[in-house]
Amino acid sequence: MISSLTVIKLIYILGIVNVLTGLLIVLSCRCIPGARIAARLMDYPAYQRFFKYHCYIWWIFWPSVFAHAILVILFIGIPFG
Repeated sequence: MISSLTVIKLIYILGIVNVLTGLLIVLSCRCIPGARIAARLMDYPAYQRFFKYHCYIWWIFWPSVFAHAILVILFIGIPFG
C-alpha cells in the first residue's frame, strides 16, 4: 500500500509536470507564429529546433494530466457534492 505522503508527493509532482508541459505546448504552438512576438522568435534557430517538438510534448502532457486526475479523485474524492 502506498502511503498518503507518497500520493501527495506524486500529485504535487504531476501538477508541476502539467504546468511545465502546458507552458511548453503554448510556447511551441503552431498558431503562435502569426503573433508579433512569435514572429521575432522564429528568427532564432534555437526556437525553431524547439518548435519541432510540439507534437511530442503532448505525449508527456496527457498521461500526466490523467494520472494526476486519477490520483486526486482516488485520494481526495470527487469535488462535486
